[in-house]
Amino acid sequence: MHLNKSTKLFCLLAIVGAPAANANPCMDFMAQNDTTIVHQLDDAVVTATRTATTAQNVAFTVSVVDRATLTSQQRINILPTLSEHVPGLFLTQRGMMGYGVSNGAAGGMTLRGLSSSSGQLLVLIDGHPQYQGIYGHSIADSYQTMMAERVEVLRGPASVLYGSNAMGGVINIITRASRDEGAHPYVHLGGGSYGTAQAEAGTTYRSGRFTANVAGQYARTDNHRPRMGFDQYGGNMGLGYRVNDHWNLFAHADVTHFDASYPGTTGAPMYEADQWITRGAVSLGADFDYANHRGRISVYDNFGRHKINDGYAEGGTPQKRFFRSSDALLGFSAYDQLRLWTGGSMTLGIDYQNIYGHAYYTNRETGEVMDAPNKQSAEKRMNEVAGYADFRQNLLSWCDLDVGVRYDYHDVAGGEWIPQFGVVTHPVEDGQFRATVSKGFRNPTLREMYLYPPSTEDLLPERIWNYELAWRHSLYGSGIVYGVNLFLLKGDNMIQTATVQLPDGTSKKQNVNTGAIANKGVEAEFEWTINRHWNVTTNHSYLYMEHHILAAPQYKGYLGANMHYGKWSANAGLQQVCGLFTAVGAADGNDPTSTFTLLNAGVSYRVLPWLTLWAKGDNLLGQFYEINAGYPMPGATFMGGVNIRF
Repeated sequence: MHLNKSTKLFCLLAIVGAPAANANPCMDFMAQNDTTIVHQLDDAVVTATRTATTAQNVAFTVSVVDRATLTSQQRINILPTLSEHVPGLFLTQRGMMGYGVSNGAAGGMTLRGLSSSSGQLLVLIDGHPQYQGIYGHSIADSYQTMMAERVEVLRGPASVLYGSNAMGGVINIITRASRDEGAHPYVHLGGGSYGTAQAEAGTTYRSGRFTANVAGQYARTDNHRPRMGFDQYGGNMGLGYRVNDHWNLFAHADVTHFDASYPGTTGAPMYEADQWITRGAVSLGADFDYANHRGRISVYDNFGRHKINDGYAEGGTPQKRFFRSSDALLGFSAYDQLRLWTGGSMTLGIDYQNIYGHAYYTNRETGEVMDAPNKQSAEKRMNEVAGYADFRQNLLSWCDLDVGVRYDYHDVAGGEWIPQFGVVTHPVEDGQFRATVSKGFRNPTLREMYLYPPSTEDLLPERIWNYELAWRHSLYGSGIVYGVNLFLLKGDNMIQTATVQLPDGTSKKQNVNTGAIANKGVEAEFEWTINRHWNVTTNHSYLYMEHHILAAPQYKGYLGANMHYGKWSANAGLQQVCGLFTAVGAADGNDPTSTFTLLNAGVSYRVLPWLTLWAKGDNLLGQFYEINAGYPMPGATFMGGVNIRF
């Protein structure tokens, strides 16, 4: 295998930066024992069990990225930071800012080869599902840093607790809440390359039992190609009230609107391919905590309104119509963790979702709804109800057992049983060995069943089984935490579009449960807090895919360092991606791949206790690379700004 100069540079720095390394992380695209970041290994996590549990006793793999890490690069969106700090997670991008939707969109996430674009990876906000009701995928531009206190990423199936779409894992955004009395307002301003600008203002507030977090954000850029502008504004609000020692009420709302343009590929430019998208999410509920049980009751709604001009190719004719859609994911969730015996607990829960979608066309000039035959429009509702139980027990003080099961009933696709099993042992102090077997699933979407000619109602859920072994260890007194995971996942019933023979001898394209998937790999993490001034992290993942998967790199590695001295702070991150499929499905099987190395760095200086100046640069090596075929990424870009605390 030939390694270019940037790849060799990453390999050298990874060896130098990882004291525990004894192998080249790029050899055969594979990290051996060098390992990498594990954020907050010993902190409490909620995603794997629904209620706060010490991470070292959890049977499933959870990565935690805290707010300090999310904000260190002054990014308005959480996803690029997650892609760097979570092994096996990769994000598609097409420019300096903005992901868009529909044709030419980026913002697709893959985790262990399963894709959010296919609805196989679920995003949550405080445990509530977030996805587009018609197409079943997440909307990447919705996930703003301003709302996040931390993000927990559960790698592997989480369908027992979270149902459909969690077959590849979940990304759970934990929203902010004020811990300090009084109001703490702030303003963040920044600008840089390609007319990029961003602004955020907000405050956290606490008064006795009441807490609030309110923020607003605006961002825009021209990006590095013609007809690729992006504009976004939005807001976020979280409220909490502690009624007494047992009950806490909460409410959360966020909304974002963005305008994005699609330029087409470099070889096939597009004109007037514009998108106007509004997304929102609201939730309301109550947490309770008694001596023998604790849990939550909540309702939520994730909704969107979209208007899209499909544009025209060079020399073509402008569109006479807009594609429009609206969707809503209305749900109810309740769970209770019972602690009725020594060393064990059982979580019982129920979920209900009503999934709504309406797709149609309107006349560009008059706004009137237009006829759209041949399944080009649809308005449907689907219902899903589920119950689950998750049993956890500590045995002999050094072993934790987790057994869970879910029954999920979809009123079109039918019922599905989802089991999981995990065991955690502690052979040494602050070390854990885990073995898990879990099933994941995804119900077919409204689009796959009702919209566009390939759609068919005779679809069953997609299914996968994941088998995993993992080791994590915190070396007492050294500031070192490391871990390694081995996994194998096999799936069937994957929904694909295939040519189907009809009884009359003709054929047509139709969605069918015909696909299979077989992925296996290794993930490694290492973090070293050297002293109060320096912190070094690195993570690596290698993925073997039986079938090529779009935007799922064979190898991804990251090496990062953070420095704090007095009023100065600095960070740098080097990311290596090898064997990334930028397109799949070539007739000869030779799908194009991309290999690249990205160096990002930032620095800040606290001029006054309330005033901080910052500057950052991305792709400082000036790499020419593509993530999606035909969409070259920008070269080196720069931004600077100011953060003010009142």
